[in-house]
Amino acid sequence: MNQTIASLTPVQDRGGPAQPLLVVRDLKKHFPVRGGPLERTKKFVHAVDGVSFSVPKGKTLGIVGESGCGKSTTARLIARLMAADAGNMVFDGEGVDEFGGIRLKEFRRNLQMVFQDSFASLNPRLTIAETIAYGPRVHGMPAAEAKRLADDLLARVGLEPDQFASRYPHELSGGQRQRVNIARALAFDPRLVILDEAVAALDKSVQAQVLNLLQELKAERQLTYLFISHDLHVVHYISDYVMVMYLGQVVETGPVERIYGQAAHPYTRALLSAVPSMDPDNRTQASPLAGDPPNPINPPSGCRFHDRCPHAHPVCAATAPALIGMAGEPAHLAACHLNDPNSGHPAALSEIQP
Repeated sequence: MNQTIASLTPVQDRGGPAQPLLVVRDLKKHFPVRGGPLERTKKFVHAVDGVSFSVPKGKTLGIVGESGCGKSTTARLIARLMAADAGNMVFDGEGVDEFGGIRLKEFRRNLQMVFQDSFASLNPRLTIAETIAYGPRVHGMPAAEAKRLADDLLARVGLEPDQFASRYPHELSGGQRQRVNIARALAFDPRLVILDEAVAALDKSVQAQVLNLLQELKAERQLTYLFISHDLHVVHYISDYVMVMYLGQVVETGPVERIYGQAAHPYTRALLSAVPSMDPDNRTQASPLAGDPPNPINPPSGCRFHDRCPHAHPVCAATAPALIGMAGEPAHLAACHLNDPNSGHPAALSEIQP
């Protein structure tokens, strides 16, 4: 095999299924804010502020939270589309780039990203087949082989190559364009796919088709997904684990059924209560959450949710809670003083108990 073609081969599984595919530790990103001419103190938006998590191989981690909580910034930091201020990543047991181990070029071939805007993600001057074949050709794959790969991937995502290969993005519907983006992401045979609101712009029937396709591809190719969405129904359907973010930090994470059935953080409970219910006896009568998220330039001290939390106590403003494991499920972690008997909160373990 030609050396350039061999370089497209994905990194092999090094540590077995027990080793997480991706481990993120203390990831931070602060964006500087342009101040006035008389301002002497530099201000920063705390977009991502100490995020740590891991993604098991062959699983889907859903990331949820309000707009501006840092979900998409976290995804872009992982994909190295922007540089982190601090933190490190481990991909299948090896550090990424400057942290030692796997080179950045090799890491990016094993990680692909699908964005929300299916039209803006595609080059309007390239046909669908050229779009999918472009990456492999840049890495040395012969044109004929890249064309066969593009046709195979188009067929796999439900688009007949004879009908769609020669078309341009403006000739396709939103759902069809998103299938093309998925096919393009698979061209390098990646191990990790980041889906940033990938189905948010689609209507419900097309959304269901794309979600089912993603599930099939995940099983066929042993893919690992990082799935970002505002739609909690969609996250429940596709995810194995869920991570809840608030103002740049992780407030709760765990298995999907545990999070949806026994949420341990007041913010998670508020998010879930906002999901529309088909049961008329299970309606939300009063808003569980009041006010807007605080200014990320000057986030609150202690627990960042305390000024909107119905269970807030002075200890919440004084001390930031740590992510601790819940009883009966070590993989279920929550950062709330109510779940820590040693926190000093008078209602600890009495209000919210999994």
